[in-house]
Amino acid sequence: EGGSRRRVWGLVVTAGVGGTLVALYAVVTPFVTPALRRVCLPFVPATSTQIQNVLKMLENRSGTLVDIGSGDGRIVIAAAKRGFKAVGYELNPWLVWYSRYRAWRDGVHQNTKFYISDLWKVSFSHYTNVVVFGVPQMMPQLEKKLEEELACNARIVACRFPFPCWIPDHTTGEGIDTVWAYDLKHSRGCEMKILETTPETEF
Repeated sequence: EGGSRRRVWGLVVTAGVGGTLVALYAVVTPFVTPALRRVCLPFVPATSTQIQNVLKMLENRSGTLVDIGSGDGRIVIAAAKRGFKAVGYELNPWLVWYSRYRAWRDGVHQNTKFYISDLWKVSFSHYTNVVVFGVPQMMPQLEKKLEEELACNARIVACRFPFPCWIPDHTTGEGIDTVWAYDLKHSRGCEMKILETTPETEF
């Protein structure tokens, strides 16, 4: 009888430990997996100052907005409160679900959407405002991707790290709170292209 009880307790302990490990794996994996990718994009929450600086760069702007690597949804929710139709792309499913909850709690869920997706597999061609919290390793490749996909009227707002080749049209903040805004029509010479393709008017 004593041996039987020990076996039962052994099974209970094994099941408990196994269940705990499975739960930890389910929670930790979405946070660890991005760090194992070629370009690591860790989750670092935006500060309130960074959010205000981003919103400042979006003043007098309209249209759709996307936050690339939206984390817990702070930028998307703040933009939605300013009247934008805002979308966030984030690889970590836990952060996406939490973002959806926060948007619902703050009453802006109808103007926000959050997707679980790898930013390199998404086209941003239909967005006119883009916010990026990136790392230096990804900025050259992302600069090329956005230049190929976005329309000339797009504005890209970079936080913490600037793009390597583009010259910012506007800059605000200091240190880690610095924000750079790029108007794509200036960054890739869209104005010159428009002039070149406009037919001359005869008088």
